[in-house]
This record gives sequence, C-alpha cells and structure tokens, in this order.
Amino acid sequence: MILDDITEFATAVPPMRALIGLDLGEKTIGVAVSDSFLSVATPLETVRRKKFGIDAARLGEIIAERSIGGLILGLPYNMDGSEGPRCQSTRAFARNLDRLHPDMPIGFWDERLSTVAAERALLEADTSRRRRAEVIDHVAAGYILQGVLDRLRVIRAAQEN
Repeated sequence: MILDDITEFATAVPPMRALIGLDLGEKTIGVAVSDSFLSVATPLETVRRKKFGIDAARLGEIIAERSIGGLILGLPYNMDGSEGPRCQSTRAFARNLDRLHPDMPIGFWDERLSTVAAERALLEADTSRRRRAEVIDHVAAGYILQGVLDRLRVIRAAQEN
C-alpha cells in the first residue's frame, strides 16, 4: 500500500519491524535498513540495476531476511519543490513494488541533498574517491531512512501525548 502521508505510513508500519530505505538512481539502488526499534538507519548495500524483476528479487530477499515491515523511497524533488521525471520514475517503481508486496506500507521521503550530505560525511571521514564511489548510494539511502526514523519518533511522541 502506497502512502504519500508520512503520518499514515507511521500508523501502517507493524510494531517491532524494521524499515528499508531506498535511494533510486538510474544505474544503482542504494539500500539502508533500520533496527526493529526504528531508531537507527544503517547503510547496507548498493544494488546494480538490471531489470525491474531482478532488482525486485534482490530487494525481496533483503525484505524477507530482515523481516522488513515498511519501505521508504527517496523522492527526488526538483530544488524548487516540483516533481520532475525522476519523481515519476520513482513513483512507477513504487507501484511495481506494491504489486509484489501489496501488504507492505510504502512511503516517500524528500531526498533533496541526501547525496550531498552523504558525500560530505564520506569526505570528512577521509574516504578515498574510489571507496566513496562504491558506497555513496547506500550511505545516501541511510540519510533518507534516518530522516524518516527521526520524523516517526516525533509523530509517535505526539500521538502518545
């Protein structure tokens, strides 16, 4: 089930289940996962894109292995906040995933500047250029997912009060 509202997404995620965050690129998919307490996002891997079926099969393996309860896709808005072709492509990817995992909540998170933040963090860690190229996508997915986790914490705190 695709949920555009993050509050609805928060309600739909089953308790004590991890989330998976994806940073979709044209050639790669950055993958990050959370813990079951929804507190920390951890970059996991970068999937080289082939065909949707092959990509979805790898994501399905991760979902099954890690008992994932929800999926977040970074939505690449334009800097002015409008949606362009990359947003349409991401939404199409979500619709295709929804057909394979109809009971899993799928949400979106503004990913503007996530790659910039990831690049900056890797530079501060004195990561080599070659290593940065290998890990940038899943580190960016970690930034996207951590943003969601932080927002979910605020939503849940407000619901408790």
